[in-house]
Amino acid sequence: MKSKLICVTTTTFIVMAVSLQLAAQQQHATHHHYKLIEVGPRSYINGFEYYGPVQNLNARGILIGWADTNTPDPYPNFCFSPDCLVTNGFRGPNHQNGNLPALTNGVSSAAHWISANGLVAGGSENGETDPLDPGFPEVRAVLWDKGGNIMDLGTLPEGGYESSAHSVNSRGQVAGWALNTTSDPYSLAVFSTFYDNYEPVYPYQTRAFLWENGVMQDLGTLTKDGTDAMAFAINEAGQIIGISYTNSTPNQVATRCSGAIQSLMPTQEPFLWENGKMISLKSLGGTCGFPHDINSHGQVVGASDLLGDQVMHPFLWTKAKGMLDLLKDSTTFTGVWGIATKMNESGEVVGWANLAGDTQTDAFFWDGTVHDLGNTNGCAHAWWINTQGQVIGHWGAYVGGSTPYLGDGDCETGSFLWENGGPMVDLATLVSSDSGISVGNGAFDINNRGEIAGLGTDANGKTHAILLIPCDENHPDLEDCDYSLVDAATAAQARTQSSPSANENNDRPTERLDPLHGRLTRHRGFSGVSSRNK
Repeated sequence: MKSKLICVTTTTFIVMAVSLQLAAQQQHATHHHYKLIEVGPRSYINGFEYYGPVQNLNARGILIGWADTNTPDPYPNFCFSPDCLVTNGFRGPNHQNGNLPALTNGVSSAAHWISANGLVAGGSENGETDPLDPGFPEVRAVLWDKGGNIMDLGTLPEGGYESSAHSVNSRGQVAGWALNTTSDPYSLAVFSTFYDNYEPVYPYQTRAFLWENGVMQDLGTLTKDGTDAMAFAINEAGQIIGISYTNSTPNQVATRCSGAIQSLMPTQEPFLWENGKMISLKSLGGTCGFPHDINSHGQVVGASDLLGDQVMHPFLWTKAKGMLDLLKDSTTFTGVWGIATKMNESGEVVGWANLAGDTQTDAFFWDGTVHDLGNTNGCAHAWWINTQGQVIGHWGAYVGGSTPYLGDGDCETGSFLWENGGPMVDLATLVSSDSGISVGNGAFDINNRGEIAGLGTDANGKTHAILLIPCDENHPDLEDCDYSLVDAATAAQARTQSSPSANENNDRPTERLDPLHGRLTRHRGFSGVSSRNK
């Protein structure tokens, strides 16, 4: 009995010592300042929505996106941008506007993804109008090479008039989706734009594609009864992740994947495509799931409904173990919503999930065990993690009528950085250069050099694509860079003092997933590029 008491006491001291050590590390953690570089007013990058994270920034610090010009859009009924101005893609290193122009006969273009070696995938008008939708300008998947030359990737051999490139790797392989001419009342291209309403406004099948060496290949669907598929991302090995219907009959209950629509949709499963074959990643028991990221090892993270489709949990999928529920044993994240957004090469995962009662959403970090990173005013979403384990995301109060019950994204009123095991800090407190641009809730990507891509807002309310460069040993001699360190406790205190109240109406900077989706929503009478931006 005595030995047991000694064992317990020793263990207690060990736990206390570790806790004190971690507390000391957090108390003395420091952060670098950042220099802010902005592209210009009315410039944008892609954010996280239906497709998961996108790559606006590569390891070389080259930023991509798109920016409005001063030229009115010649298609006022089907505007490419919310401001109804002609839009052109851009690519650094000088982060100047307009150097990724549209196709020769087209007007507007937008960049969606940049590869490690600088290839850019996106979409462009081609100067034609869609015969299946009179007056609607066709948008084609395009690829810009490292010299800025644009290539029309076309559409699928079976026909169709719209396509969009989501992702490209350094080998020039492009993944995306295209519409054909087969009637489909549950088209994924349209369904994915709706979070408040649904009707078959563009009722044609959506197909996932791989483009390489001048040929666009339809990747098919998971089953012969599945009608639609979309490709989200491709890694350097050519592995592709996406979603596919497994049938064409709506389920009898609304799924977590349909969000606020509460509409019925066919069973949707995440897939991995490799070596010419599409395989299902299955699910956590429900009838809907999304893959959000894939690393170079072929590991996949995302979110899946549980049995009954009333709860969604984040997952990690590996070939060896299949789909793992990251919240299965959690006693903290016991609400109805959870989602994994990004992983690094070490298999560390970030995302967010609801606590008991579904009135609070916290960011999480998973390294074999799920860790609660906390929140500010009720909400925090972790978007991205790099190889150094730096995490960025959004935090704030639920605004605009949004609720944590549905995992709504409108809770963001600021951006955070989490690193070195310390507390989350407000990125705005770390920006040293006086640019006149507010970082706000615009941080989306962080590369392995610690550079951050995002959106900022100027004093006139105009959105700017921005790049935050750390003032550290990897970026020496940067002009106007403050190389002193910021104490984590000081930054955390500044964050607390500056945190907006839950009643403050902080509008989120406008971002789009892809211009075709935005227009399919807007021109049919629905507001905004994404209903999450209302």
